[in-house]
Order: sequence, then C-alpha cells, then structure tokens
Amino acid sequence: MAPRKGTTNNPNGRPKGTPNKSTSDLREWVNGLIDDNRLKIAEDLKSLEPKDRLVIIERLLQYAIPKQQSISVEAQIAAEYEAIERLLSNMPEKAINELTERIIKLNQLNKSNNE
Repeated sequence: MAPRKGTTNNPNGRPKGTPNKSTSDLREWVNGLIDDNRLKIAEDLKSLEPKDRLVIIERLLQYAIPKQQSISVEAQIAAEYEAIERLLSNMPEKAINELTERIIKLNQLNKSNNE
C-alpha cells in the first residue's frame, strides 16, 4: 500500500494524473515492442480478411484518436452554472461585466437569427 499523503517528503502526494514508475516502464516497453515490429504488424494486417482487418484498425484507432463524449443538456447547464458561480465568487465586478456582455451578445445573435 502506498504511503499516506503528507507522510513522505512530498506533503501534497503525487500530482493527479502522474503515472507511477511501473506504468511508465510498461508503456515504454510496449511502445518499443510496437516500434520494433511495425513491418510485421503491417504484414499481418494485410494477411487478414478485409472485415477482420477493419475490426483491428478500428480498435487501434481508439488509442490514436480520442473519443468524444456526449454531454447531456443538463450536464452542460450544470457546468455553465458552476462556471458562473466561480466567476462570481472570485471576482464579482468582473463577472457581472462579463455576464452582461455575454447576455448582450446572445440577445444580438437571437435577434439576427429571427430576422
């Protein structure tokens, strides 16, 4: 088990998202394995049936192209409210001015779309 936060020389613990050493080593090994076998992997893909080849390529694409997550309207509204609350709590005057500008722009867009 890992030491508790604050009991090591780093009182904040490892920063969020920082991989541990074994993860980094494994990722480096896998990348090296793939780099060393690129030609063989390409040959193997060519020997597959087209349908199977597409399945493999599709599975590999998820590691190269990030998936877009759908966001519900409710989640989007909640995120907007959180952003507004942060603005208001950190700098009320600036937030009010920014909100006013946004509302004016939205009204202008709405008017131009209705014409």
